[in-house]
Amino acid sequence: MRSALLLKRLACFVLFISMLSTAVFARQGATHFREVTVIDGTGSPRYVADVTILGDRIARIGKPGSAKTREGDRVIEGRGLILAPGFIDIHNHSESGLLREGTAANQVSQGITTLIVGPDGGSPDSIGEYFASLRGKTAVNVGAFIGHGTLRTLVMKEDLRRPATAAEIAAMSTLLERAMKDGAFGLSSGLEYDAGFSATTEELIQLSRVAAKHGGIYMTHMRDEEEGVLNAIREAIRIGREAKIPVQISHIKMGNKSVWGRSADAVALVNEARKNGLDITADAYPYVAWASTITVLVPSRKHEDPAEVQNGIDALGGPDKVLITSCRAFPDYEGKTLEQAAAFAKKTTVETYIEIVKNGGAGVVGFGMNENDVKTFYQTPWVMVSSDGGIGGRHPRGTGTFPRVLGLFVRENKWLGLEEAIKKMSLMPAERLGLRDRGRVRKGLRADLVLFDPKTVIDRATFTEPQLFAEGIKAVFVNGVEVWDGTGTTGQLPGEILKGR
Repeated sequence: MRSALLLKRLACFVLFISMLSTAVFARQGATHFREVTVIDGTGSPRYVADVTILGDRIARIGKPGSAKTREGDRVIEGRGLILAPGFIDIHNHSESGLLREGTAANQVSQGITTLIVGPDGGSPDSIGEYFASLRGKTAVNVGAFIGHGTLRTLVMKEDLRRPATAAEIAAMSTLLERAMKDGAFGLSSGLEYDAGFSATTEELIQLSRVAAKHGGIYMTHMRDEEEGVLNAIREAIRIGREAKIPVQISHIKMGNKSVWGRSADAVALVNEARKNGLDITADAYPYVAWASTITVLVPSRKHEDPAEVQNGIDALGGPDKVLITSCRAFPDYEGKTLEQAAAFAKKTTVETYIEIVKNGGAGVVGFGMNENDVKTFYQTPWVMVSSDGGIGGRHPRGTGTFPRVLGLFVRENKWLGLEEAIKKMSLMPAERLGLRDRGRVRKGLRADLVLFDPKTVIDRATFTEPQLFAEGIKAVFVNGVEVWDGTGTTGQLPGEILKGR
């Protein structure tokens, strides 16, 4: 008798909780996109539907006109607009920017709903502490890689211009294990930068094996993106093969004039590796100019050798192809090309370069790429879209990447179809990262969504005004909450911390 009474009370309690939950949802209201064109992220053809968000999920996808609204619901008329999965930026530099500006205006304004930080070998020292500092404070979802350069610096301090010892690799492995357990998606390297430049391939293989044990990825800014780019790709392939780890080649490019037209050779190398069973993909940003430190112009690191400096400047195409974006020692050089800075200083361009490097270096944009190579990579099935930008960056890719692809590469240049482009921005990075509940428009998945006008979407950011917001992005939702309303951020911070496998 008592058991029956307890069961009856339990049933009443469950019914009450269910009714309470329904009432809460009713008070919150649903959001309905009516007669919107859905591009679901899989590459499948678009279709027109009514789509409903309830809570943080896509609750319903039905025929046009089928959505049933209730008091308190919101209806967004979607006729002529595209509803797509929120864009996942697999290579982003907003580590510190998110701590300053959790609303991430220049990110959400271009349709980004998820940022993956810690690329190019540089990341927060502690992934766990970084995640804790962001929890509940961002408009976007955030995941991270642990940087190889960061690990080297933590273990080797400033003594970085040599191979690591076995003991140092062991110490790095311990830190890497901790980062992977804290949720890092894998190990990133920046082999063109000082912290990673002297690392041997064997060091990278050993560390990659540690990441692989935890289901991680090896993401690499390769050792060379110019004259030695094909050998750098071969090294990345070798690391993937010997460490048995998936490889993500960051911002794949032909970085200066000396290798223009070699994109087909790069694609062929990766295709052969993929044919042999290796898991290798890449990402690219949609610009013919890269952003980095001025020292990458001289791969030999002989920064005081005038002949080497001249060779590096010539390989890029000349001193007018180097735009100085930041220079603490010589702020008057900012916004000038290296050629203009030299004229200002009444020195040769080689002398000006050497002086800048001796006094702390500079951030630069190098106009060293070729549009045909960018086209080749964007038309390659295993290359996805990334920005390599971030909050407050001085390259327009930080604000314009995704709308630029949609407006310029798809609508105007017709390099690829809209369905394919959106797949490169959503499902491909989601699958690469193992994010099973994001990256597509499907009932039951997280409501990370972007609504845009395919006729008007375009980037507006330039090299002189890199923070100009794009046009045509009408609304962005993260976990069912609107974070961009077409004119500005909403102030909502629904982003979640995303962790690796």
